[in-house]
Amino acid sequence: MAIAPDESQLLTASQTATLPVPHQSPAEEADSALWQEDCAAPISREKKVSAKELRIAGGPKYVIIFWLGLLHVGALAAPFCFTWQGAIVAVVLSWLAGSIGVCLGYHRLLTHGAFQVHRPTRWLIAFIGGLSGEGCAIDWVANHRKHHAHSDHEGDPHAPRDGGWWAHMLWLGFATHEETYNKHIKRWAPDLTKDPVMRWIGYMFLPSHILSGVALLAAGQWLGGPGMAVSFLVWGLFVRLVYVLHITWLVNSWSHMWGYRNYETMDDSRNNWLVAILAFGEGWHNNHHAYPRMATHRHKWWEFDPTFVVIRLMQWTGLAWDVVDYKRAGDRDSD
Repeated sequence: MAIAPDESQLLTASQTATLPVPHQSPAEEADSALWQEDCAAPISREKKVSAKELRIAGGPKYVIIFWLGLLHVGALAAPFCFTWQGAIVAVVLSWLAGSIGVCLGYHRLLTHGAFQVHRPTRWLIAFIGGLSGEGCAIDWVANHRKHHAHSDHEGDPHAPRDGGWWAHMLWLGFATHEETYNKHIKRWAPDLTKDPVMRWIGYMFLPSHILSGVALLAAGQWLGGPGMAVSFLVWGLFVRLVYVLHITWLVNSWSHMWGYRNYETMDDSRNNWLVAILAFGEGWHNNHHAYPRMATHRHKWWEFDPTFVVIRLMQWTGLAWDVVDYKRAGDRDSD
């Protein structure tokens, strides 16, 4: 089993801060370096209040609880309005929102800077990520950067050590106080909070789902009448959202509980083949925690990562560049 990271060979925080990020001011670059330094810093064990206790103290977040409950109740209607056309719509939109929006966009591009794209592409992918139902890019990125800085230790917002169901989904049902939340996003996602378009995309989170529901109803009505319209809505919206939500949550829970390890990291991350299949390659999670800036999560030949295939296609077509497909700075320099 390999030991990671080898600090003499890995990209350090200062080295990663020098990798090109398009259209960033010096202040934004400094802020980006700040969270990278946090991720590289030793875990602080001095805090007396855990992330779980802090969220519970903030009280239930009823809007989120209602939103998630509504999606699951809506998905229960799926067996009663099944059509093959509706199922195909669900599969295609699950890939679009899950793989492109969350895995490629929210995670590898916006959180870790594993590759670079032009600003319009960046905004489009962030908008698609919102269609996953997992919140706006600013919230998602801030939570995930904090997770990496404190993975499975004090400060991790969704550590299975606080309970498997807590890590899977219960943590979302509690909110920190507004003042704490504002500090949180400014601390962990300063590059995104300073982007007015990213903020606007965040405001469009709920309207985008309403509009997508109307579009699905209209498409189904046009293609096959009222029955098809309902099928498109239930499968293309409710089933698709529940699926994408749970496969993402499985990465947070199962991939920190069960599986094998290629690297001895300082957390409980695991490579879980089932989660990798369901979550478009995100289940090779120990690989990712060992080398978080790598665009690919495939470290052995048989660890298939379909999201990286898309990144490579984007690179070949000129839509993406500066793809971090190496483990160590020396590997890049030798190319």
